Amino acid sequence: MRKLLCVVAVPLWIALPFAAPAAGQSPGQSSGTTVLKAARVFTSTSERPLAPGMVVIEGDHITQVGQSLAVPPGAQVIDLGDATLLPGFIDAHVHLAMEMSDNWYRDFYQGALRFPAEQALYAAKYARDTIEAGFTTVRDVGSSDYVALGLRNAINAGITEGPRMLIANHGIGSTGGHADDAPYPPERIKPAGPIQGVCNGPAECRAAVRFQIKFGADVIKCMPSGGVLSLSDPVDVPELTREEMDAIVSEAHAWHRKVAAHCHGDEAAKIAIAAGVDSIEHGTFLKDDTLRLMKEKGVYLVPTIFAGVWVGEKADRFPPPIAVKARAAAAQMQAMFQRAVKIGVKVAFGTDSAVEPHGLDAREFALMVKNGMTPAQALLAATRSGADLLGLADKIGTLEPGKLADLVAVPGDPLQDIRQTERVSFVMKGGRVIKNQGGGH
Repeated sequence: MRKLLCVVAVPLWIALPFAAPAAGQSPGQSSGTTVLKAARVFTSTSERPLAPGMVVIEGDHITQVGQSLAVPPGAQVIDLGDATLLPGFIDAHVHLAMEMSDNWYRDFYQGALRFPAEQALYAAKYARDTIEAGFTTVRDVGSSDYVALGLRNAINAGITEGPRMLIANHGIGSTGGHADDAPYPPERIKPAGPIQGVCNGPAECRAAVRFQIKFGADVIKCMPSGGVLSLSDPVDVPELTREEMDAIVSEAHAWHRKVAAHCHGDEAAKIAIAAGVDSIEHGTFLKDDTLRLMKEKGVYLVPTIFAGVWVGEKADRFPPPIAVKARAAAAQMQAMFQRAVKIGVKVAFGTDSAVEPHGLDAREFALMVKNGMTPAQALLAATRSGADLLGLADKIGTLEPGKLADLVAVPGDPLQDIRQTERVSFVMKGGRVIKNQGGGH
């Protein structure tokens, strides 16, 4: 069972997430003009909303954003009332192909015996939960059996509903590390190799990158440090050498893929940053000099605070080796994030959803605000900054003419109460209404 916790240039894979669904496949598809009205519109181009605001949408793109716009003839008008319209939220760290429960041992059993086709049906449910929570784009940073790959392609084809996905396929790491399987007896379970992301030495690491790209990866995920929810490795030790990291990053960048580096440990993060990764995921034990280096080099932090809180609360239910790591990570993650905010590290919103149930992603907002961000900064991390990290800033992340019509609405004003983000009442993806609980029209 693959563990957790831890752009894009090929036309086949980058174009598909932004292609319009086939005619007749999506009842909510907008074929004309739609006008959205709300008491506030947070465009993510600044920290101040338009109040009131309007957004005009033609097909799948935004054409106008303002306050007193003329309603085009024949347009459908949706008045959301005392709500705030925002860009669709972006979660830069999810695993839609899986979800943990409160029973680690049952999860392990099901992970070993459940067939990929069955798991794909669960993944479709997780995708629906995610988009209904307001997350219209996600970066899926690791799955087994190519379940996330299949889910992405099915969503793009209009077969199932879910967020726009960038996917990594297998995470890349060393034998015995966080990217490897559990320590099964090798005579019973064949050890994994580069095709599954497990590599030793620069040549194998390059091969592992190429295998993930061969099978459709939009982003490369690597594991320079140990993880929390894996049995074999300490949480904070380096698991890839500088030479191996150089091979992974240079190969990924040569193929125009960004690199997300799972790093709890500080020493591993320094190696990853020196190699040129685009983001550090988790960052639990990062020291101030490493955070300052990230700021200097423009490396994003994707903090996944919610996952740290979740595993800390559930630690007694894990096997003893994992419980120790869960408590250690939970004790440090929020303090690290507070220092990162003060230092000014670039932050993109990410939850590690699957460690906690899918659809609860927005709880990360309150944790970010609790630990030093303003509500506006937290919203920007999940919109404009997330789009920048994913390499999609020209398409999503802000409400501006020419951008895709990905929008969410929450009741009231999240700048006054950030937990309103947990009460999403309206979701539009690419001009299609996915959810409208308010019933405004």
